[in-house]
Amino acid sequence: MRRAKNNSDSLLFNLCNYAFFTLFTVICILPFYYLFINTISNNDMSSRGLITFLPKGIHLSNYIQVLKIKGLALAAWISVARTLLGTVLTVVSSAFLGFLFTKKEMWGRTFWYRFIIITMYFNAGIIPWYITMMNLKLTNNFLAYILPLVISPFNIILVKTFIEAIPPALQESAEIDGAGYFTVFTRIVFPLITPIMATIAVFSAVNQWNYIVDTIFLMTDSKLYTLQFVLFRYLNEATALASLIRNSQGGITIDVSNMQTATSVRMTVSMIVVFPIMFVYPYFQRCFVKGIMIGAVKG
Repeated sequence: MRRAKNNSDSLLFNLCNYAFFTLFTVICILPFYYLFINTISNNDMSSRGLITFLPKGIHLSNYIQVLKIKGLALAAWISVARTLLGTVLTVVSSAFLGFLFTKKEMWGRTFWYRFIIITMYFNAGIIPWYITMMNLKLTNNFLAYILPLVISPFNIILVKTFIEAIPPALQESAEIDGAGYFTVFTRIVFPLITPIMATIAVFSAVNQWNYIVDTIFLMTDSKLYTLQFVLFRYLNEATALASLIRNSQGGITIDVSNMQTATSVRMTVSMIVVFPIMFVYPYFQRCFVKGIMIGAVKG
């Protein structure tokens, strides 16, 4: 009797779990779905809020026309370049520094570790940051997208904690065989910390892709504008941009229902920006949970 009751309770608990997480998943996906169906539906109906669940008058002209906007391709290239380069440098630097801080023989280890960690608690503000970047000649400079975000105290803590959970005998055996620190790191440690590296890669890629503060304050050269900054401008100028796209079509005869509107431009540009980063999570998801949780439980 008790066993049957336990099975019944377990089944009820599982059903509630599945129902809750299914509902939660739908709530998370619904905004993106709504955005997407409005970009491929009749623009006139979309601007009047008549597209709610199913697309109507399906077409792809919104994407074709928005991708023709001058400067969008270059902005996309800048965003991709900063995301890829910034993510790689952040992952490598976080891995190596986290590894070094696990070595007791490192000179001034405690001081340097606390020196890095203390930066998590203090922020000088926008004006001192801007003055510093200007004095370092990082205005209108692509390196301004990369260098300030290479070192992250939070990422270093994650890597340090992860490495400390690895049996030290693995490193000690390599050192007995004559391996140096760099060899131990590249041959022994780095292959074992792939899950935490995937986690840091996700954090860094999303941050690099979405960050626009540096573009707003440091860049006046349109050749260095990121896709997110262009999105920011287009969202504020969507009405004028829709008129510009319509005028750029010249004498071409098009369906009035598919002519670009402020709503279609906003939603289409938003989807173009969101699409690339949406593919990062599925790729790294298998390593993400393991990477963020390992080291949290000892024993």
